[in-house]
Amino acid sequence: MSAVEETRVRETAPGYRAGRTLPLRVEALRQWRRRRTMVMGGVLAALPFVMIIAFAVGGGPDGGRGGGGGADGRISLIDTATASGANFAVTCLFVSAGFLLVVPVALFCGDTVASEASWSSLRYLLASPVPRARLLWSKLVVALGFSLAAIVLLPVVALAAGTAAYGWGPLRLPTGGALPAGDSVPRLALAVAFVFVSQLVTAGLAFWLSTRTDAPLGAVGGAVGLTIVGNVLDAVTALGSWREFLPAHWQFAWADALQPQLEWGGMVKGVVVSASYAVVLFALAFRGFSRKDVTS
Repeated sequence: MSAVEETRVRETAPGYRAGRTLPLRVEALRQWRRRRTMVMGGVLAALPFVMIIAFAVGGGPDGGRGGGGGADGRISLIDTATASGANFAVTCLFVSAGFLLVVPVALFCGDTVASEASWSSLRYLLASPVPRARLLWSKLVVALGFSLAAIVLLPVVALAAGTAAYGWGPLRLPTGGALPAGDSVPRLALAVAFVFVSQLVTAGLAFWLSTRTDAPLGAVGGAVGLTIVGNVLDAVTALGSWREFLPAHWQFAWADALQPQLEWGGMVKGVVVSASYAVVLFALAFRGFSRKDVTS
């Protein structure tokens, strides 16, 4: 169905109001009931408990509680994982931010439109009639909401499970010193917020691909694959300062939020780069879909 035909249908519908079509609560409920949402939530919620079991079996990071560091006395986030519940939550965020959290974002944003096309229900939604911009807006907002929930779920469960397993206490820093327990939660929340913003690039890629294909796995896999390519390019040191234009270069800038003195430089640059890419990709998705002939 073309955009012109959809406009004609809307003009002949009595009492039609575009703002009332496909309410966010309806779309959110549809996505919540899908099996992949439950499975992804279960995987993210289970990861902290898997790590607790792994530390218990292995005797803690580096073979002992809190780790002993390397020969030069330096320690990593992994070495401090069992120092407190806050440390355990930070460790879970560290090991998952590079790839695991990419998957739910790509899944929720890449599957949302393409799945409707694969079920041959997309044209019926547009003929309801739901304006194309309204359709994409509803699906994008819900997809980003579920992505945010997935990113928040992991550290929240990790903080609760880590506190039960290792106790509540200050956040021990790999660079030395510690943050008071009362300051660790706001800093962790800031780190999670940055992780979400940094994942907007993956969300934009997945959503744009979702409007271009009828294969959900293609959109999801394409977004994950391109994100991996970005990580590989960032590892090529020969690119020099050009790497600063890659979103992957700033994906762990949230660690600056866990310093004794909060540092904003890296996070601000990361937010600007990620948001810029995301805005362009979302705009391409809306522009391309508004001119697309929907036949499925």
